[in-house]
Parts: sequence; C-alpha cells; structure tokens
Amino acid sequence: MTARTGLLEGRTILVTGVLTDRSIAFHVARKAQEEGARVILTGYGRLSLVERIARRLPEPAPVIELDVTDDEQLAGLESRIREHADHLDGVLHAVAYAPPGALGGGFLSTTRQDATTAFEVSTLSLQSLTAALLPLLRRGSSVVGLDFDSRQVWAGYDWMGVAKAGLEACARYLAAYLGERGVRVNLVAAGPLQTPAGRATYEQDTDPAQAEKEWGRRAPLGWQATDFEPVAKACAVLLSDWLPSTTGEILHVDGGVHAIGDGGVRGR
Repeated sequence: MTARTGLLEGRTILVTGVLTDRSIAFHVARKAQEEGARVILTGYGRLSLVERIARRLPEPAPVIELDVTDDEQLAGLESRIREHADHLDGVLHAVAYAPPGALGGGFLSTTRQDATTAFEVSTLSLQSLTAALLPLLRRGSSVVGLDFDSRQVWAGYDWMGVAKAGLEACARYLAAYLGERGVRVNLVAAGPLQTPAGRATYEQDTDPAQAEKEWGRRAPLGWQATDFEPVAKACAVLLSDWLPSTTGEILHVDGGVHAIGDGGVRGR
C-alpha cells in the first residue's frame, strides 16, 4: 500500500468523467482524496449511477450534473459548484466521446456529424469547461486533461485520434492564455487501460488483451493495463503545487512506449 503524502492537502479538485470505478477519473478522484483533497464530481446522463460510484470513494463526494455541450449547464456551473466550495484549485478534464461511426476503421466513411460530435465533446470541451470555471480558479490552480498519444495513427482510433490531436493544441493555447492568471494547463497521455472507453482504441476485430500484451512487451518499463495507480499519481502531481512552472506539457505515463519506435528494443 502506497503511503499518503498529503500532496493535495487543503486543495479542492473538480473531477469530470466518472462513470464507473474502472474509469481513470474515478481513480484520480480516489487518489486525490487519499492525498488530502476535497473532491467534487460531475456526471452526465445517468446521474444516479455516478452518485452510486461516488460512494465507493474513500469519502462521499457531491455530484453535479454536467453536459459539456450544453451552454446553459456550462453557464450555471459556477453557481452549482459554489453550493459546495468557494473556489477550485484543480480540474480534471476526463471527458471524451466519439460515435461508433467515427471509430473502428471507417475513417473515410465517417459522417460530418459524427466527426463533429467527437471534436465537440473530446476537444472543444476542454476550452468551454475551463472558461466556465475561470471565476473559481485561483492563481496556482491547475487544469489537467487526459490524452492518448496522437503523434501517430492507432488502429481503429480514427476520429478520436484527430480529436486528441486537437486536445493537445487546445491545451497549449489555454496554457498560453491563462499563464498571466497563474493557471497551469497540462495533459497526461496514458497507455491503454482496461476502461470501457479504452477498448475503443483498437479496431473492432483486434483482441484488446493481445493489444495490451503487445504494449507491455514494447514498453521499457513494462505495462499493466489493469493498474490505474501510475496515471492517477501523475494527475495528482500535476494537480498539486509541486510543478508551479510547468504548463502546456504532455506527461506520458505509458511505460515508455512513446519513446520507442517499431524497431526499438524489445528484450522482454
């Protein structure tokens, strides 16, 4: 069991994207609480399910309904958060979605509507969420988004890969515009984890277990697709005040695969 450090003691963190206890967002919320943070969650759609999942955290956390594509909900988000806290020290953006038609190898036949939906939910939402929360973000606060390395093509990822490339650019622009306010914006690019969304990384005819095994073979440090702790820890560090001069960065937590080409060392 990892010792608690109090890394986030006294900080209030908003965590979006919790749907199941197999989501990265859930484990970041858990780690944040373990490190002393007060956590507020947002949920979309099946709010009762999110509230049930929230009770599995070390401490109960309030849940606020949020559809990141709904301008009315975004406009009222500040006031709803103020019912629980008067400021935020950190935000985890863990919102992403692409319709089935935008994934799975049908890149050339994806409709304009499906591609637009992937972009609006997975990319634009980082800007719209951050803008809605600006009145609550104090100097020294941190916005962290979840990424998947978009420098190359991943089989079946298709328009989500395009959306993630846009997310990376969006984070850099936000970092530039918010620097004078003392607000940091960074991304964590995680390797494949066994989440419901993570399975969309692969083509429909690809065995996820085999793909995860191959990732572990390529990773210099190895990789366990069932271990959420390294990614949760990385997010906690970025949400803390330990990296006060780091912004516009992409922190890879993937066992090192991003640094190894297809012809790299595979001595496992």
